[in-house]
Amino acid sequence: MPADRLQNVYVGTRDMTASRHFYEEVLGLKPKFADAERWVQYDAGGANFAVGSPAEFPEGAAGAVAVFEVSDLDARRSRLADAGIRIVASRDMGDHGRTITVVDPAGNYLQLFERQVRSILQK
Repeated sequence: MPADRLQNVYVGTRDMTASRHFYEEVLGLKPKFADAERWVQYDAGGANFAVGSPAEFPEGAAGAVAVFEVSDLDARRSRLADAGIRIVASRDMGDHGRTITVVDPAGNYLQLFERQVRSILQK
């Protein structure tokens, strides 16, 4: 059961203003979504790249965090637990969806993301 796609990769920052200046003014990336000082996501040539505040970054992670989109997060959680993979956090992001943060065998943090399914009435 492969992941549906790489949803995004993000890095953490303690200074969102400086990070936004670097990625927007120096590198020329255009924001596609921003949540005040917590998160900004860019379109990086068809791929998503984001910068997250400490409130968004998994505790204990260092470096970049890859986020893989999946269609059945609960089934993935069970499969990971059965395989002995450490699940360090889960988060319900309301209308956006849900994530779980896991640590791979080499100690890298990554997240699995399930998009919130919206009915026609919610659009």
